[in-house]
Amino acid sequence: MSLLDYFRSSAKPTANIAKERLQIIVAHERKQRHGPDYLPQLKQDILEVIRRYVSISEDQVSVQLEQKEDDLSVLELNVALPEERSA
Repeated sequence: MSLLDYFRSSAKPTANIAKERLQIIVAHERKQRHGPDYLPQLKQDILEVIRRYVSISEDQVSVQLEQKEDDLSVLELNVALPEERSA
């Protein structure tokens, strides 16, 4: 094994990695585009209500709408609340 072969074998197929990442981004964008128009406002409203009681940032709230069947939609809400401090 020559020294040049050692460096050639460690080269990663960056084109394939970039393609996979792009496919993930495109799939995520398509999912966002097909969501209802009220979803971002719903997230803001929920965030405002939670902030009345707990200090949280916007990235701690996730709202997603999933179409299960023709007549069934599931609204998923995830809120990462801060840990409770003992007195």
